[in-house]
Amino acid sequence: MEVNGIAHVDVTVSNFEQCVAFYRRLLPFMGLRHVVYDTDDYFYCIGARTGFAVRRAAREHRGLHFDQTRPGLHHVCFRARSAEDVSAVYAMARELGANIIRAPQQGHWAPGYFSTLFEDPDGVRVEVNYVPGKGLLAG
Repeated sequence: MEVNGIAHVDVTVSNFEQCVAFYRRLLPFMGLRHVVYDTDDYFYCIGARTGFAVRRAAREHRGLHFDQTRPGLHHVCFRARSAEDVSAVYAMARELGANIIRAPQQGHWAPGYFSTLFEDPDGVRVEVNYVPGKGLLAG
């Protein structure tokens, strides 16, 4: 058996309104243009063979902030089709007021690896990368 990619990523956030406003602009910009659900507690978009959802945290957890050093999600990485797309997402993240961790730059993980890294309003880290050619990490 071989999977056909990841169907969706579902992130629970404590600051739902701010995060949904952030992702309402970011996700369509990256090609996830079809809104499947948009309720008071759940926002879910699909497109580019990818799904991404934001869900409101339970009341008792709403004061907490994401910590990537705890067990669970470390970060989400979207694969771009070009280095220019990575730079465009970086510009959008800046426009949205994201906490920029890393401006677009080359990485050592694979030849030509180019990425940017930023945080959503809850501190969930989002990476967008591009890897040219063929190989384990290439598109």
